[in-house]
Amino acid sequence: MNAGLRITAFAAALAATFGTAYGMGQGLDPVVDEPAPAAHDSHSESSPAAEGGGGHETQPVGGLQMSEGGYTLDLRTPSVTAGTRSDLRFVIRDSAGRAVTAYERDHEKELHLIVASRDLGTYRHLHPTRAADGTWTIPVELPRAGGYRVFADFTPAKKGAENLTLGADLAASGSYRPQQLPAPNTTAKINGYEVRLDGALRPGKASELKLKVSRDGRPVTNLQPYLGAYGHLVALRSGDLAYLHVHPGGEPGDGTTKPGPQISFTATAPSNGAYRLFLDFKHEGEVHTAAFTVRTGASAAPTSEAPTHEDGAEQHGH
Repeated sequence: MNAGLRITAFAAALAATFGTAYGMGQGLDPVVDEPAPAAHDSHSESSPAAEGGGGHETQPVGGLQMSEGGYTLDLRTPSVTAGTRSDLRFVIRDSAGRAVTAYERDHEKELHLIVASRDLGTYRHLHPTRAADGTWTIPVELPRAGGYRVFADFTPAKKGAENLTLGADLAASGSYRPQQLPAPNTTAKINGYEVRLDGALRPGKASELKLKVSRDGRPVTNLQPYLGAYGHLVALRSGDLAYLHVHPGGEPGDGTTKPGPQISFTATAPSNGAYRLFLDFKHEGEVHTAAFTVRTGASAAPTSEAPTHEDGAEQHGH
């Protein structure tokens, strides 16, 4: 995942039938599993058009398919059972159909995998293991039935190859109840930590997002590097899961970037809409994920009326 902003949009169709059941059949990192939020007006969150953008992208987006730039994400495990630990397997194939076995390392890994539910209540940042034949494997347990999206972020070790993010749909079978996007918030509480968000996400215009980490009311000033940075921010647009991956300005050891309490990012939204932000940070040997809901153009400056919630983040190791 490159420094700065990269935007990749993914398919808008929700491959699910709403009813009492969702289909049949079928190493971890930060995890967010949101409880069912209180009902609220969701018209502005169902699509970019509802936010006043008319669905028009104000800057180019790509990666709307499983194949791009001569490479294809071959998801060998298209479905799992909700609440059951399963091995998720996939292969990246080149234009000749051969499994790719050589990758550039980016932020300490050859490939980064994001798994997110369509309602953005569940989020996984994973680092699978690659076998000699090019098959990637990672154990995963998804808490709820429904539609999920799998994002593979990688750079092939080939001269002139560019970084790619490919997407594929994943189904989790079981009893299914759709959930609304959580209400906008500027404060997230996770495992005894509080993270406050300041800034605004704007369509077609770069803007700064500042996230401040504290614990027990005191600023955390000794954050630890995680994958070569003090924080990683992923944004997913509600509705079609358009994907933004943003890294902070500066890096550990550069002589100017401090290890907290504030982590700053520069981000540009591809269009108007509601977005879910996931911040990964590491402290005292543990990785935590704080989650926020924001709308483009709305200031995220904390106020006394800013809603807070406890993000039920569950931590796993490789």
